[in-house]
Amino acid sequence: MFSIGDLSRRTRVKVPTIRFYEEKGLLPRPDRTAGNQRRYDETALKRLLFIRHCRDLGLPLADVVGLLSLEGASGTDLDRAHEIAEKQLADLRDRISRLQSLETELTRISKACDGKHDHVCAVLHAFGDHSECKGSHSN
Repeated sequence: MFSIGDLSRRTRVKVPTIRFYEEKGLLPRPDRTAGNQRRYDETALKRLLFIRHCRDLGLPLADVVGLLSLEGASGTDLDRAHEIAEKQLADLRDRISRLQSLETELTRISKACDGKHDHVCAVLHAFGDHSECKGSHSN
């Protein structure tokens, strides 16, 4: 059995986050000692490690809940896990594409200055005038 502090250290998940996951039903409410301290078992540890890994992979909490709901599932019910993974991959590729566009635009802006400060700063002008951007990069 683990205290909440032990669970936090073993999983590198902060104590308030563990409590949050309990409140949201991602972790079952733990047994308590006579002194009202939480006590977690190995199953809770494994579940929290699963949740943490999903979050490290960028999955939103709703998808983590969806994956957890598949515990014990079989057959075509498991298609949902593949759908979640594919959606996350598509979202990641979209974010990468947007970040690459931002990189291109910021590179262009940073090179806009000729280093002379006797006139209007081209960098400040570029930041202030979205119409001069070469591509779309708004969220």
